Amino acid sequence: MVSNPLRGLLSMADLRKSGKQSVNLIGTVLQIVAPVLVLGLIGFAWVKAGFEYRMEFVTRLAMTLSIPALIFTALMKTDLDPRALSDVSLAAAAAYGLLTLIFLGVTAALRLERRVYLAPLIFGNTGNVGLPLALFAFGEAGLGYAVVIFAVMLVWSFTFGIWVISGGGAPTRVIREPSVWATVLGAVFLWQGWQTPLWLTQSLDLLGQIAIPMMLITLGVAVARLAAGHLGRALILSVLRAALCIAVAAGIGSALGLEEVALAVLILQVSTPVAVTSYMLAEKYDAGPDAVAGLVIASTLVSVITLPLTLGFLI
Repeated sequence: MVSNPLRGLLSMADLRKSGKQSVNLIGTVLQIVAPVLVLGLIGFAWVKAGFEYRMEFVTRLAMTLSIPALIFTALMKTDLDPRALSDVSLAAAAAYGLLTLIFLGVTAALRLERRVYLAPLIFGNTGNVGLPLALFAFGEAGLGYAVVIFAVMLVWSFTFGIWVISGGGAPTRVIREPSVWATVLGAVFLWQGWQTPLWLTQSLDLLGQIAIPMMLITLGVAVARLAAGHLGRALILSVLRAALCIAVAAGIGSALGLEEVALAVLILQVSTPVAVTSYMLAEKYDAGPDAVAGLVIASTLVSVITLPLTLGFLI
């Protein structure tokens, strides 16, 4: 049989085209992930250099003013269909509900102390990591979906999560969270098509713009100050957690028929590494803070690999 030289040329052309597409994809993913890593490293280096960083003040400023302003303006100004946002809310609630059941089984099967491990395994860093990644990867539409998922996680974290960590605390704490009320108010403005006066919108925009860089720098600071415990176990749990979170988010989002960007943001948000707030709550309620610190560090390290891979698949 005589070989066809044209077929060989076409194959080489296809390979070159595929190679260029791969290089472009890697470049795109690096452009998205790089700002997150750079700002986190700034916070890490700041602490290691011995400079002062008042974590309590910065965290309170972010959670009380900046993040609520970001959530409210993102929802008020979004061009997304309110029905799409409600679908994402439903998908996020279903995903976190299913993950709660799964990790209840995991902690029981591995004989892990539920009060220490359950909440960190469920709740990812949807604020510090998820919001900026969604914005960089999918623009304003991605941010709109991301803040809704962040709000759903926040409600579940400050009700069920605190109840588990504290050994039975009051779940009504959620009503004192400004981010929850910012979400409700932003949803009302979106639903009614209302807009705040221009001067107020610009003021809230400026206040919200400091949230993302401040959260990322604070993440680096927090990781630099953590003393890890049980790191080997934490690495295994982090890999297992990442796989389960991606599978659950992808399955539920696909089953509910979310459109492409909404599905991608759901997978991205649900699979973010363990939240630094999990460590803060563990410290406050004496729920194995060293073990939780190990989970935060291990899952953050694992996410350096999993998040770019996930983004590469989603883009």
